[in-house]
Amino acid sequence: DRALPVDDPVRQVSDVLRDEFATAEADAFPLVGLGSGSSADATAFAIDLSLTEGVARVDTISGSFVGGAAISPPGPTADRFAVDDATWFNIVPAVEPISAEGEALIGAVRALPTPYDEAYVGGAIAAFVDTKAAVVDNVWIAATLIGITTFVLLLVMFRSVLVAAKAIVLNLLSLGATFGLMVWIFQEGNGAGLLDITATGQTDITTPILMFCIAFGLSMDYEVFLLARIKEEWDRTGDNVGSIIGGLTATGRLVSNAAVLLSITFLSFALTSNVSTITLFGLGLAVAVLVDAFVVRITLVPALMTVAGRRNWWAPRWLTTVLDRVPTHDADPIDLRTVTPDVDLRDTVDLRSAPDREREHPTTR
Repeated sequence: DRALPVDDPVRQVSDVLRDEFATAEADAFPLVGLGSGSSADATAFAIDLSLTEGVARVDTISGSFVGGAAISPPGPTADRFAVDDATWFNIVPAVEPISAEGEALIGAVRALPTPYDEAYVGGAIAAFVDTKAAVVDNVWIAATLIGITTFVLLLVMFRSVLVAAKAIVLNLLSLGATFGLMVWIFQEGNGAGLLDITATGQTDITTPILMFCIAFGLSMDYEVFLLARIKEEWDRTGDNVGSIIGGLTATGRLVSNAAVLLSITFLSFALTSNVSTITLFGLGLAVAVLVDAFVVRITLVPALMTVAGRRNWWAPRWLTTVLDRVPTHDADPIDLRTVTPDVDLRDTVDLRSAPDREREHPTTR
């Protein structure tokens, strides 16, 4: 809710609950034990839950428990906590839900031995923990796929191990700088007042993934634009420094203008949205595009390629032999001045004006 502006009614309700009430009822999460169990089993398990670090109170069929002791007997509505084959435990946390402490709490609750056949934990904290685990457990697969595919395609196009590897590393460098700035602002709160956002000490886990996909693709586009022209000049002249200058001269204005246009689009999200996650998304992408276009492409790429010299275009002989068999270019260009057309277009298209055609071929009305 703190992603919303401070004057939003939903945000105001949550702020009041956080600041004015000692209990965290709004953050309570359920645990459901499946399978037959007696009232004694429910009581014993509720006691264990209430003794878990980070738990403020546990409500269930047998009453409410705090710190291993019953604080109230079952009330008139206690029957709602049990059905024939399931028992519900309502757990009120004593920690910030979406936090490292909240993650530790879910882990501790799930690790408790249970008298039931199966036990499942739900709620916002558990959903956050499971979402984070799903992303972290599989992100290396996506990163490996992106890295290998990008490297192979660049290798086939430019016939250079160094150029392909450098393109990926520099893209990650600009993205890393962008993510660092976003953490510094949105997670740690530096300059949060200027953007009218509330820093919570956390960063939404899905936003960096989306930012990476978009920013990495845009950065690679700029890289290919630049390297393609440099490679063309290198193939034509064999002059490393001259090809770098020629590539920058040919693509610099295109990349710069494209980056400015895209950054305006992204900044419009950042400056007009009242939701901090959208502000993070827009500002982060704008910074990523501008850093990549005006720092990486204009400074780092030519500097590294100048230092590397002829090694820019090195590849093992066996790899060159393999790559030469891969068609990556169009056919040789045709000089249209030397081509004799099979059909004279003047025989099929009358280029004379309408009055001239009318005098020669009067229209029958």
